[in-house]
Amino acid sequence: MVTPVVLIAEELAPAAIDVLAHDFEVRHVDGTDRPALLAALGEAHAVIVRSATEIDAEAIAAAPNLRVVARAGVGLDNVDVPAATARGVMVVNAPTSNIVSAAEQAVALLLAVARNTAAACASLKSGEWKRSKFTGVEIQGKTVGVIGLGRIGVLFAQRMAAFGTRLIAYDPYVQPARAAQLGVRLVGLEELLAESDFISIHLPKTPETVGLIGERELRMVKPGVRIINAARGGLIDEQALAEAIAEGRVAGAGLDVFAKEPCTASPLFAFDNVVVTPHLGASTHEAQDKAGLAVARSVKLALQGEFVPDAVNVQAGGVVAEEVRPLLPLAEKLGRVFTAVAGGVAPSVTVEVRGEVVAHDVSVLTLAAMKGLFTAVVAEQVTYVNAPLLAADRGVQVGLSTAPETLDHPVLVTLRGALLDGRTVTVSGTALTGPRESLRLTGLDDFDLELEAEGVLLFFRYADRPGVVGTVGTLLGEAGVNIAAMQVARRGVGGEALMTLTVDTPVAPELLDRAASAIGATAASSVDLTD
Repeated sequence: MVTPVVLIAEELAPAAIDVLAHDFEVRHVDGTDRPALLAALGEAHAVIVRSATEIDAEAIAAAPNLRVVARAGVGLDNVDVPAATARGVMVVNAPTSNIVSAAEQAVALLLAVARNTAAACASLKSGEWKRSKFTGVEIQGKTVGVIGLGRIGVLFAQRMAAFGTRLIAYDPYVQPARAAQLGVRLVGLEELLAESDFISIHLPKTPETVGLIGERELRMVKPGVRIINAARGGLIDEQALAEAIAEGRVAGAGLDVFAKEPCTASPLFAFDNVVVTPHLGASTHEAQDKAGLAVARSVKLALQGEFVPDAVNVQAGGVVAEEVRPLLPLAEKLGRVFTAVAGGVAPSVTVEVRGEVVAHDVSVLTLAAMKGLFTAVVAEQVTYVNAPLLAADRGVQVGLSTAPETLDHPVLVTLRGALLDGRTVTVSGTALTGPRESLRLTGLDDFDLELEAEGVLLFFRYADRPGVVGTVGTLLGEAGVNIAAMQVARRGVGGEALMTLTVDTPVAPELLDRAASAIGATAASSVDLTD
């Protein structure tokens, strides 16, 4: 029996290598030496990289025995996941390796800003002894606002609780009961801004969150607030923040991330009460070691044919019936549409599967649906394995219902959920095989659709009347947005109507709101289903 070869292309912790050394042949190569890498991949069954080694289609093609690519870190920018999936190669990463380090960095920045640590250090090292100049504030008894209660936000909140603070949070995708378990009170963004003595941001960077804290929001804050961003650059308007600090509305800030990186010049650098660091959130020995250990264990499981918790591409990572596989991307896209239309994640969602396909194990479709439900609302990459954890963290229950018969389609998948405001949202779709192979949306609530589940989709609900389609088309055209497809469903003449458009490019929230206002829409949403 051939002993599998594990190729390590970048530095890995000795403990991680020990996990592999007993069962596999471990080889090393300089991943930045392209010819050497391609040659070494020829006999590799697994390759472990960090960020400097490029595992693209060429590298995967050079490795006929390759079964798993492991990235000892969070991002996968240097791994061609589609090429790996097409070859049946599993891709794994370490999605939780840096969450403690990132949370601790936010705490460190908050403490440094509260006590003027950086400025005082620079002053003393320059030969000055000016104690009164750097008088700070205590944290105990203060209100700390957490924007985003994902894994890192929760870790940050737990640590701040130990300081005797009052914790409030804004996160539209977390259920109040879950927040209460953490000792956190959920509030609206404006209330958080007005009440917080300290604000720390822990959100993903999405079109909806970019510029979330801008000039308008910074005029709502409690005077003397101190703001921390160790999440993603661009969530705060840096120029507006600088102006707020200059005017005394904001007492200080701590930033580990910037809209453009590397960042070596910023108006914020002029203030002594601003502490800045060069994106050090994951830069700890422990985080790097955790990443190495996590992927080493995943590689071991993969090469032994076991279930892999951090597999990114399920098609290569699990045994799924051929009849079920086309439904995986369908269920995920239905989850994305559900969250977009609902405007949030429902406390409970049922995945209903109808058709002869239910003779097979279709439980993986709940994972695919959860992946879609959370893809646009969390910072970390959502996989078929961490999706249940994300749901549990937010108090969301996802169930499965099956029936062997269906009516209009050989197979039908429906996501159905009740929202806290009493609304029920249902999204249905089917997978066509053969020459017309495609994924299609077949229903939204009680509106019938016949629409390919691809591209950028816009949904408008409004009272049926003449001229609405033209109004929306004109506004999109003036904005340079091309319409690829459009259909209208309605509940009788003059009743409620649903217009669905497929457009070639994402639509800015401002344009969506303007179009909705122009036609008096009762609801408008967009979702990007581009793969």
